[in-house]
Amino acid sequence: MKIHFLLIDALNLIRRIYAALPGNDGPGRVDEARHSSVQSLQRALRECRPTHVAAIFDSAETGWRAIRYPAYKAGRPPMPEALGAMLPKFEQAFRDIGIASVQRAAMEADDIIATLARKVADRQGRVTILSTDKIFIQLLSNHIAVRDHFKKRDVTADYVKTRFHVRPDQFTDLLALAGDSTNNIRGVPSIGLKTAAGLLNQFDTLENILSSAYVIPGRIGEMLRAHSKEARNARTLVQLQLDLELGLNLRSFRYRG
Repeated sequence: MKIHFLLIDALNLIRRIYAALPGNDGPGRVDEARHSSVQSLQRALRECRPTHVAAIFDSAETGWRAIRYPAYKAGRPPMPEALGAMLPKFEQAFRDIGIASVQRAAMEADDIIATLARKVADRQGRVTILSTDKIFIQLLSNHIAVRDHFKKRDVTADYVKTRFHVRPDQFTDLLALAGDSTNNIRGVPSIGLKTAAGLLNQFDTLENILSSAYVIPGRIGEMLRAHSKEARNARTLVQLQLDLELGLNLRSFRYRG
């Protein structure tokens, strides 16, 4: 039997659910969010029918992106205090329905998910990433799917082409040019998503664009020549890591229902 690993972007799910609930930050709202999160994951288990499952949490410690780029995620609303204090109870509630949790010091959940997804894909297994974070678009392949749990749909290559006008494998280059406002990563000034997509459709990759910047006329060419270093740095920041040393065994995440 081939592996089908359901990888849950835990804080993405929890914070989306918490934000949708009425009321002030406090234990009552957190309890309701925990109950709703468990119900949502039970639905995901029924819909996805995985053989393996894990909920991946961010570390509270500073990761490599914030060290390299101190403005990373600046301006993002902080974790509500009551919610942050009760996250261990979410992990326990997930364990109660057969979902193990993973967290590693100074590692972002996105990179852990990407590394586990690549490990399974290399074994010709299937992966479903449960998240609304567009950063996972770069991982889309015949073996790796991304599912928007709230809209009950998979994010497909056709969707990416329609929405962003690029292929999934060009998505990191798109963000390198246009920036990623969600994480406060700046791209090249004067280049938005539409212009970035047009450049990628013409030149295919970020490196091709930067090496051809001298033939690109007007302000766009000028900005590319002046900000090539920033574009390459942005690409490094949005590129998910696929080779972390996690010390994990897939058998630990077998889902037994």
